[in-house]
Amino acid sequence: MSYNSEMNDNNKFRQKSPTKRFLSILGLCMFFFYFVLGLLIIFWKDFPIEIDKTYKNMFGILLIVYSFMRFARLWQNNFIR
Repeated sequence: MSYNSEMNDNNKFRQKSPTKRFLSILGLCMFFFYFVLGLLIIFWKDFPIEIDKTYKNMFGILLIVYSFMRFARLWQNNFIR
């Protein structure tokens, strides 16, 4: 193993700055928020807004898909470099 490859391995596992760590945690919280909100909208029987069940399910699925898109972007920015 050469010196440059060892240097790159060390940079991968270097400690994150507090700002990046906070943004990573905030990104995870937002992933869970959108995921849980999507599930709540789909499975909440007495939803306070009068909306057709089909549209309610579509909106819930859209929120769940969006949450996974956010998670994929978070994973790519924090763990793949």
